Order: sequence, then C-alpha cells, then structure tokens
Amino acid sequence: MDKFMLIMNADNFGKKEGFCYESGAIWQVVGYVLVVFKIVIPVILIVLGMIDLGKAVISGKDDEIKKNMKSLLMRAIAAVAIFFIPTLVSVVMGIVGSFKDDIKSDFDTCKTCLVNPSKCQYQKD
Repeated sequence: MDKFMLIMNADNFGKKEGFCYESGAIWQVVGYVLVVFKIVIPVILIVLGMIDLGKAVISGKDDEIKKNMKSLLMRAIAAVAIFFIPTLVSVVMGIVGSFKDDIKSDFDTCKTCLVNPSKCQYQKD
C-alpha cells in the first residue's frame, strides 16, 4: 500500500503507522540537533559578546563600550530567541496536528521526536 494512503487512512488512527512513525529516526536526529542548538548557540553568543565587551572596557574607549554593549544586548536577544525555537516547533506541530483528527497520532509522533527526542518511539528496521 502506498505510504500516502497509510497516512490518510482513517482506519490507522491510534496505530503505529504513518509517515512520522516510519521516518521517526530522521525526526529524532533533527530533535537532537535542535536541543544542541538550543544550548550551545546561546552560550556561544553570550560568551563572544562578553569577550568583545571586556576588550572594549580594557581599551577604555567610551564609543567602543557603547557599541559593544549594544552588540551584547542584540546577541542576548538572539540567544533567547534561539532558546525558544523548540517551543515554537511544538506550537506549530500542535496546530498542524489539530487539522485532521485521523492523523493526529502520527503528528504526535513527529512532535515528540522533535521536541523531546529521548522519548521518541518509531519503527526501527
């Protein structure tokens, strides 16, 4: 049977079948990448901003200090935004999953693999 038909078949509701269940390994890897990005990138942005600000303070130039303070603020805002990407993915997946009740369990698999990859359950061949 065609994979598209497995996804769209209402008889599969609640069963462990569908696109997300069959491609769960890919979604799980993407989920782990999101977790790493969620932690590593904000830390790197803030550390780099602190280093730049430290250099400006040591040099003692007021213009550089103001410029680097603004840069640190922008990096901190970017770090917070990146930290909340998994939450945004969860909200979007929740909205998409609510469109059709017959494939909601399949979308729940995608959502779990993306947001919480350690609890991802999928077809392992």
